[in-house]
Amino acid sequence: MPLRKEPLQAIQHFLPENTFEKLLPHLRAYPLHLVVSRDRKTVQGNYRPPLANSKQHRISVNGNLNPYSFLVTLLHELAHLYTFVQYGSRVAAHGAEWKKTFSWLLADFLASNIFPESIQQALNRYLNNMKASTCTDLHLYKTLKKFDKEEDDRKTFVENIPEGKHFTLPDGRVFQKLAKRRTRYTCVEISSGHSYLFPGIVEVYPA
Repeated sequence: MPLRKEPLQAIQHFLPENTFEKLLPHLRAYPLHLVVSRDRKTVQGNYRPPLANSKQHRISVNGNLNPYSFLVTLLHELAHLYTFVQYGSRVAAHGAEWKKTFSWLLADFLASNIFPESIQQALNRYLNNMKASTCTDLHLYKTLKKFDKEEDDRKTFVENIPEGKHFTLPDGRVFQKLAKRRTRYTCVEISSGHSYLFPGIVEVYPA
């Protein structure tokens, strides 16, 4: 849903308590169109620079995230905004410049003791070995997932499925898990025989 009327105040209930005022200067730093999106399976948030003849940056964050995941994702996208303002498109999307900016934003919120202790520790660990996305840091991703409101006890991660066993995606497709290739697992779709590479943090149902 696009947030047009009082857009900044409208996101308060998506955030942890006592974080909106701290976040407000970042949301007002540059012209920003902020959208809370419906669940997207492939991304949790997105940043797009201004279009031609426009000064308005665009950020979207999935509205189904728990408040801590929502805040971390929003800070991730704000780091893209700041990086673009300073460097334009001359630097890598998740290069050293973005990592430095995201580290600065996260460290500021960590210093305010906003997060539960388990997330605080996971974020500090993430900052010491920063990857492009919090979703690719398995420990941090699992820690944030524990604060989801609706947990499905049947779900597990691909990494927990034994090699050779089957699992089902939420859309009903059935796969067999094979060997690990570096950071991903080769999995064969039973109906088509096609092979796919799955990150270990993909949530599935054991078959």
